[in-house]
Amino acid sequence: MVEELVTAGVVAASGCLAYVMAAARVVKQYERGVVFRLGRLRNEVRGPGFTMIVPFVDRLRKVNLQIVTMPVPA
Repeated sequence: MVEELVTAGVVAASGCLAYVMAAARVVKQYERGVVFRLGRLRNEVRGPGFTMIVPFVDRLRKVNLQIVTMPVPA
């Protein structure tokens, strides 16, 4: 009885850990995160730092805000 409860607890904990690992994202300081839920754009833009999304429903696309300089020929 106790072994089955411990096994069920370990399985539940590993399932929760896998869900959190799939949901965790980090957006760098020079990036912003745009969230698409089922292909449609969400209103909020995720700022830099740690953010969570709903796995398999949301998709986070990171947008780089760095300035790119290119040489212009004379």
